[in-house]
Amino acid sequence: MEIEKTRQRIDEVNDKILELFLERMELSKEVIKYKIENNLPVVDKEREREILKKVKEKAGDKEEYAYQLFTKLMELSKAEQREFLLGTSKIKSVIENALLPAEVTFPKMATVACQGVEGANSQVACDKLLPRGDIMYVKTFEAVFDAVEAGFSEFGILPIENNTHGSVRKVYELLQKKNFYIVRSTTLNIRHELLVKPGTKLSDVKVITSHEQAIGQCSKFLSSLDKTIKIEPCSNTALAAKMVRESDGSLAAIAGPDCRELYGLEILKDDIQDSDNNYTKFILIAKKLSIYAGSNRISLILACPNKPGALGDILNMFSSHGVNMLKLESCPVTGRNFEFIFYIELDASVREKGVIPMLEELERTSESFTFLGNYPVV
Repeated sequence: MEIEKTRQRIDEVNDKILELFLERMELSKEVIKYKIENNLPVVDKEREREILKKVKEKAGDKEEYAYQLFTKLMELSKAEQREFLLGTSKIKSVIENALLPAEVTFPKMATVACQGVEGANSQVACDKLLPRGDIMYVKTFEAVFDAVEAGFSEFGILPIENNTHGSVRKVYELLQKKNFYIVRSTTLNIRHELLVKPGTKLSDVKVITSHEQAIGQCSKFLSSLDKTIKIEPCSNTALAAKMVRESDGSLAAIAGPDCRELYGLEILKDDIQDSDNNYTKFILIAKKLSIYAGSNRISLILACPNKPGALGDILNMFSSHGVNMLKLESCPVTGRNFEFIFYIELDASVREKGVIPMLEELERTSESFTFLGNYPVV
């Protein structure tokens, strides 16, 4: 019986907490009205520190828990204040113009620019994302963007991240520089083999070539080889396999099973990647932002102010909106000491309540803000 009485008291306290919480949220609306009228920012750090100082002074031995509770309360208040803000920001306008009705589906046929040659992993990813697409091969990542920008292809296909070797930063840089958007993505399990011309032995191999990402993904195997064997990067794993086919037999390539079959090569060693759990994410890019129904990933590039707590404020913003962050990767800003931009991926849709206001606040408070798209994973 004692536990039931205690639970009853807890229920009564919960009711009081809820009543006070709702009252507090209503009062926060009054605050945001004042901030709008006086052109003040949503965040007032001085006021927050004042509140938290009082909480710590009054909480006794529950100081740590009280601090966390009131920090969360303030984040929730700021989240609602952001939704209440009037006016249309740049990012809100861009997103609303890109939203497509549910009956509009992704095109089944289109021309896609792809870096490399037949057999490249990008080609395999393209066949998965757009099975009836016409592939146009180009030599470099930048040429993929150029082909789309010039109107030679509607989309481009590019690798953007490997789970063991990190992001393809060149692709992120080009997305930001050329103002392109991600409209679809998929992930492939990548297997690497050491491929040679038929009849070639390991003792015959003097040079191993492949894309730098594939070389990085096979670093353990490569470090076990004779140090006289040279490792030379090239632009694509499929191109590496093609080069081996045309070589004198002293060249080997790191590439996948599709390349082995396509170019008639033999395996010297299979599954040479550092991990069997080796996945690469590929994206379809477009010059125009289009957000289809069912899109559940948001990609961003942010630079936050170089001051204590700036990144924490961003993470708290995601938390207060219940948004799950799937990726956070820092990248040094060229030419600026100890300053970073962040590659961020969120499990969210701009159609969800509160997400656009959250993005608006990120746009307002970040030193730089790039919205790369809201897209489905296929």
